[in-house]
Amino acid sequence: MAPGSKADKKAAVDVAAWMFNVVTSVGIIIVNKALMATYGFTFATTLTGLHFATTTLMTAVLRGLGYIQPSHLPFPDLLKFVLFANFSIVGMNVSLMWNSVGFYQIAKLSMIPVSCLLEVVLDKIRYSRDTKLSIAVVLLGVAVCTVTDVSVNTRGFIAAFVGVWSTALQQYYVHFLQRKYSLSSFNLLGHTAPVQAATLLVIGPFLDYWLTNKRVDGFDYNLASSVFIVLSCTIAVGTNLSQFICIGRFTAVSFQVLGHMKTILVLILGFIFFGKEGLNLHVVLGMVIAVIGMVWYGNASSKPGGKERRSLSMSSSRQQKHGNLSESSEGDDKV
Repeated sequence: MAPGSKADKKAAVDVAAWMFNVVTSVGIIIVNKALMATYGFTFATTLTGLHFATTTLMTAVLRGLGYIQPSHLPFPDLLKFVLFANFSIVGMNVSLMWNSVGFYQIAKLSMIPVSCLLEVVLDKIRYSRDTKLSIAVVLLGVAVCTVTDVSVNTRGFIAAFVGVWSTALQQYYVHFLQRKYSLSSFNLLGHTAPVQAATLLVIGPFLDYWLTNKRVDGFDYNLASSVFIVLSCTIAVGTNLSQFICIGRFTAVSFQVLGHMKTILVLILGFIFFGKEGLNLHVVLGMVIAVIGMVWYGNASSKPGGKERRSLSMSSSRQQKHGNLSESSEGDDKV
């Protein structure tokens, strides 16, 4: 296959993976909003446990049908991943409860700088000036759209700190484990989803009772709410899978930057389906700034030197210098 056609095929698969993630993520946000706001099912942690239980069932069926090949993930790595993932879910849920909406949004925006720091320290990634500036533009645009009142308290800050760092580490580990053990997205989900489902279904009801003062077993499970719960769990399978696919194909930082496109889409869909309350000039301006930043990031990070491993760039520069020295010495011999 020609290099051009390979690049075109990769670009097409990247776009398909990203669109899969956007559709499932926006879909689950809309379904969960209806489930919680309309039917009063406010048990977010327990619902996430049900999501992973459904994902576990899906991976078990696919493994039984032969679509998922046997693979190995060492228990220490599995344990670290599950700890990061569960602290991410719990930390962000508690942060939303203890913080103002404005500070919660700022905490979510800070995941990009944290993910960048992890890649710089752990993977020796170097970002170009344009890539850094484009990330700053994305953050500015989303902040203008979403950040309103900002008030900080000690326990809310601690919850946000735990949520942000554990989320960044969990997303870093998705990419790291797939690369280190040559795991497909299905393989990694097959290892992690059962453990996450078990732990979240155990701690979820207690955490949700602490956060909402309501018991999950006391909820009125009528036909309509049960249908929405099943629908949420079904879409969550695609959301979990598409997240692993996207982070595996891109990186945690790229996933975070592109993820803010979902924030913009959710805002737009909210204005379309739920009325134009809150739509004003500074929100529209923020959307425009964020989209410009995302386009700039895609362009800047794809250029040579936009985002690369430091060791590779150093070795290539050494080879170039060595080549230049060889050429000059050959020229001296000819003279």
